[in-house]
Amino acid sequence: MLVVTLALAAVGFGLLVTALTTGSVIWAWGCIIVCVIGAVLLLVSALSLRTDDEDTSPRPGGRHAKH
Repeated sequence: MLVVTLALAAVGFGLLVTALTTGSVIWAWGCIIVCVIGAVLLLVSALSLRTDDEDTSPRPGGRHAKH
């Protein structure tokens, strides 16, 4: 998912450059939409990794606990 986020960031940058050179608001809105989608994907990816780490952490009193 990180690769998709990086690709969206590159597309967003291209749209930003196009918006600045042409002076068109449509390209700027496209840039904003693409960047928001990329930010949401990055947040979802980070949260899913965080919950995966919590699920695989050793439990207190489990096999790895000191007696």
